[in-house]
Amino acid sequence: MVYQFRVSLREISPMVWRRLLVRSDSSIADLHATLQLAFGWSDVHLHRFHIHGKDYGISHMSGTGFSDDPTRVVLGSFRFRMRERFIYKYDFGDLWVHELRLEQRLTLDPKRTYPVCTGGSCAAPPEECGGPWAYMEQRQHLKVCAVFGDRFADLDVWDQDEMDDEEEAEADRPPPVDPDAFDRRVLNARLGRLARGDRSVLDEARETRG
Repeated sequence: MVYQFRVSLREISPMVWRRLLVRSDSSIADLHATLQLAFGWSDVHLHRFHIHGKDYGISHMSGTGFSDDPTRVVLGSFRFRMRERFIYKYDFGDLWVHELRLEQRLTLDPKRTYPVCTGGSCAAPPEECGGPWAYMEQRQHLKVCAVFGDRFADLDVWDQDEMDDEEEAEADRPPPVDPDAFDRRVLNARLGRLARGDRSVLDEARETRG
């Protein structure tokens, strides 16, 4: 069986969301990796799922611990009802709260690779930006930076001889991400690698995000 989840970030407008198809025999650890890729997070912060009154996740020696092995707890064991919701929290400082709602239960297609994203909108907020309210205050600035950065990308506006160290460091940073942008094809390419057991895609996504 396949679960179709609509996953959205709370307290963000316009809404940041993804529609994901995941196998019912996927583990909590699998779903954690899927969500990290789906929202472009770097997986450097603590996380936890809250399902049926209990917390689940991957334990960390210096942080949160869980009684269940996340690689052995499978989604099908929860027997989710249609339209049932549960929560995934990431980064307990900024506190990104993802709401997962079961939209459909589908028949497994042996010709299809899971997990897969079938819809979505907007980029996830940058890491370490201060949480939903702080991000909402920064969002328009990020949009303007992304637009003007693209416009001037081909112009030779930097004089390296005149830039001080701070300006050089700024110029070396990756271009700002358009908060309205979402590329489903890129995400599905990464999810496909994850499905084939290529865990290096998580490290690559982390480096790209950083």
